Amino acid sequence: MESSVKLLVFLSCLGVTAPLCQISPANSSLVGSATQQLLGWMDRRSPSELNPSIYVGLRLSNQPSRDQDDLYLSSLIVHYQQAFISLAPDHQHKPSMGQLALYLLAVRGGCKDVNTRKGNKLVTQLKRYLEEEKHLIGHEHRGHPLTSYYQYGLAILALCIHDKKVPGHVVEKLLHAAEHDVFLHRSQYSVDTAAMASLAFSCLQASDLNPGLEPWIFRALKHVRDKILEEETPEGYFGNIYSSPLALQALMEAPSPESELACLRAGDALIKGLEEGAFQNPIPLSQLLPVLHQRTYLSLMQLDCSDERVGLLEADTAIPLTEEPQNIEVRLRVQTDPQLMFLHDQQYLVPEGATLQDVLIKAQEEGWFTYETENTLSGPFVTSVMGVHPGEQQYWQLLRAPDTPLLQGIANYRPQDGETILLSLASW
Repeated sequence: MESSVKLLVFLSCLGVTAPLCQISPANSSLVGSATQQLLGWMDRRSPSELNPSIYVGLRLSNQPSRDQDDLYLSSLIVHYQQAFISLAPDHQHKPSMGQLALYLLAVRGGCKDVNTRKGNKLVTQLKRYLEEEKHLIGHEHRGHPLTSYYQYGLAILALCIHDKKVPGHVVEKLLHAAEHDVFLHRSQYSVDTAAMASLAFSCLQASDLNPGLEPWIFRALKHVRDKILEEETPEGYFGNIYSSPLALQALMEAPSPESELACLRAGDALIKGLEEGAFQNPIPLSQLLPVLHQRTYLSLMQLDCSDERVGLLEADTAIPLTEEPQNIEVRLRVQTDPQLMFLHDQQYLVPEGATLQDVLIKAQEEGWFTYETENTLSGPFVTSVMGVHPGEQQYWQLLRAPDTPLLQGIANYRPQDGETILLSLASW
């Protein structure tokens, strides 16, 4: 970090103007390792594991396209067209508004024409989603989107990237929410949501799709940028390590003198986290990879689709011989009220390196424990434990006992030997 600051001072003394939001260059082998990690996720092409964000992240890196890349995009296209266009009555689970928006970003990343009969149907579906959410928010802004303002901003961004005009009354809902600090997640300001809204505003500003809203967009963009900077932690993150990649993308597109050093601090903290293996979820990793190449989602607008791209680098297929993993012991506790006894309190043996989801599956297989999840953009989210569904303004909080909240979800957090995991019904 100190060397980065010295470089900026040196450049300013020479009269060289540096970008107002940049990060220190990451080691090429570290960037390559992150790329290979995302490539590994491309081997998972079941409908439940397809993730457009993985494809977008790779397209915004320096890796050229190859067969595996094209095959993944083809799988995405087939899945989304079947989900929204197929007349088959048994096709039940349509992707959410956010997933459809990410898919349209992937289509742009793959230089595919969205102005086709099927493509236009998906664009229309995304606009329909936004209209439905707008009505739920209401004329007086007293309601809330059925999904989230994060997905609302992502949908506007995806349409803007494709140069599709979004009605002013739809954009106004996001502008109002931004200026009135409605971007909350369990009573805490959501940096992820603010960053996504900021990217949407930056795109609208650059594309001039809503010229009548330009002063409001400019004002909201500045307000959201200031709020993101206020959320900087002592470690250098914006909110937390997993919200910081998207926050950096937002600040890169809406820089200010105040963000200059904050961007450097966040970049150094993220590179350190990457070195320590903190990024096991493909969503934040796919948002970080473009940042390591000084790119953002808005870079999709400048793709040269006439350029012939050669294949992605082949992943290293050599599998090193390793010893059989040792078992570890993890204690699982469930409580609905700190004053009452635990609903569940049991120890489980799982292989070293197992995720929290593996522990929950093991507990369910052994009986006397049940849980349910729903798929979200960031992976499975716990919706029920021991048959208990959270009430309004309640959720199942994941804690490392006694009271340390987990920043990762059940599919990514890996408990240590002897650790106690507490699933606690919490309010916000």
